[in-house]
Amino acid sequence: MVPVNESDQRASPASQGGSHVDRLNALWKLSVQGGLSDPERIRAMLAMAAEVLDMDLVVLGEFGENYTAHYVSDRLGLFPEGTVLMVETVLCHAVFLAREASHIADLREHPLYANHALVNKLGLRTYSGIPVAVGDEARWVLAFFRTRSESPPDAVDIAYMDLIADWLGNALHQSAQKDLLQRIALTDLLTGLPNRRAAEERLQKEKARTQRDGLGFALALVDLDHFKTVNDRYGHAVGDEVLKAVARRFESGLREGDWVARWGGEEFLFVLHGSTVDEAAGIMERLAGQARATPVQTSVGAISLSFSAGVAAFGTNDSEILPMLEDIDTALYRAKAEGRDQVQVAVPAHVQWNSALLRQALAEKRIRQASQVIVDLQSGQAVADEALARIQTATGDIVEAKDFVDMAEGLGLMAEIDRQVIRDVMQRCVNRMDQGGATDFAHFVNVSPQFLARRDLVEEMLANAMGYCQTCSVMLGPVKPIVLELTERQRIVSLAKLRADLQPFIDFGFRLALDDFGSGYSSYLYLAHLPVSFLKIEGWLVSNMRQDRKVAGIVESLASFARKEGVLTVAEHVEDAETARMLADMGVDYGQGWHFGRPQLAGS
Repeated sequence: MVPVNESDQRASPASQGGSHVDRLNALWKLSVQGGLSDPERIRAMLAMAAEVLDMDLVVLGEFGENYTAHYVSDRLGLFPEGTVLMVETVLCHAVFLAREASHIADLREHPLYANHALVNKLGLRTYSGIPVAVGDEARWVLAFFRTRSESPPDAVDIAYMDLIADWLGNALHQSAQKDLLQRIALTDLLTGLPNRRAAEERLQKEKARTQRDGLGFALALVDLDHFKTVNDRYGHAVGDEVLKAVARRFESGLREGDWVARWGGEEFLFVLHGSTVDEAAGIMERLAGQARATPVQTSVGAISLSFSAGVAAFGTNDSEILPMLEDIDTALYRAKAEGRDQVQVAVPAHVQWNSALLRQALAEKRIRQASQVIVDLQSGQAVADEALARIQTATGDIVEAKDFVDMAEGLGLMAEIDRQVIRDVMQRCVNRMDQGGATDFAHFVNVSPQFLARRDLVEEMLANAMGYCQTCSVMLGPVKPIVLELTERQRIVSLAKLRADLQPFIDFGFRLALDDFGSGYSSYLYLAHLPVSFLKIEGWLVSNMRQDRKVAGIVESLASFARKEGVLTVAEHVEDAETARMLADMGVDYGQGWHFGRPQLAGS
């Protein structure tokens, strides 16, 4: 080390950066400041550290096959962010190897670094390198440089550097965890393809691209024929081998820019850029021919497969994706109904909804109710159902809730839809018990904040409930069959107000269910503040738990927690028998999904 020349003396870092308390306050304020992405917050943290410690260059880099300077604060403008260097040439390589901090007052006097490019070419003198622990990883180093030589940093400055390094390590670890969860949420863990949620997001981007560049695309929905037979005959492990092999075939058979996602179960969704419906049908026929000609090789031998497909095209005159998805779904089922192993082109028959049509449907009381069964996973018996809103068009077509709920909420019409559905649910409940149905069979129905906020509708609903109970042939106890479903997607301003709005129904004997539980933080707030009887476990957790041990652990933990709290669990999106078996073994109480039955329109 060398003494500091008088000509090089400036204000000390402590005086530059203020008191230690001031530094900590500034660090805390930046760490909780809203409106910053993770990279923006890290860059702001480096800039603040440079200012506090009066450093000319601060670099947060990662060692791998090469060294990458991911984040940089550079007063000199000499070291760009993203710089990639050979590991052996990096000055802080020794810190990475030793996992110990290093502080050098003058690099020119150090035997290892006197001839380093940072010293000779960039003129850097003072250096501090701090190892940064990111979870269990030890690949990151935080480096501080100054263009003048000084005495080594004092204990306060070193403590501050260590604090910044610790914060950065936590920030990088949390960011990596969020990225991992995002990948899990958007990737089918068995096949590695985008899952349904990811496909839905990408479809919106495809729609925007079409509107921007005028180049349409085709959609194809594929279902493997008789796949259940494969699972039943060879077991689900072999079924998984088939799905993975088919996914690789589909990927290799696409053109550049096209993509395929696992839509659910043995269904795959294709997006084919710039294709007409006839061109898309030709591509699917080619893939179908390959499937017929080339059996899938598995651990039990070759398995022959075919598939059915529905195809449609999205052009510049189309505005919504959902009607097309319904069209190809209908075409797919037509292909299966007509013998399978074929491609059917969709015949568009959807209704373009607008506010006028929605208001007219409400005025003419064309709200209809579909129901989906909920099954006891231990006994296999139907114990409940969920009511789902539908609208019947003037021409008799049925429109699903996903096509009108957002519009209804935006127009303030959701309360009226809830009013009609809940009334129909109560009438169906009475009819069922009059016909000898079990008194403990529950009817789940979604209820919106718009409905709960309407005191007149709440009072009307309670009056209707009392009237139905009086006319019912069965004498009910304090617990009634109706279960009101809440979801965190609903915008709740005040949990106290929500509790007050729900209290009349709770007092009457209605029970509460939390929908999509596990999808976000708000679900836990609801659970803490409301007398909840049912947790409906979020669908993507159920869909992914067979392929991911951590996801399965989350589901099992939710079931265990609910059991201790005396709350019943309902797993949504159960699509196969193996998933149902796993859920039962985990202690989940009920299951709901296409494995048990699709939604059925009342009266059908």
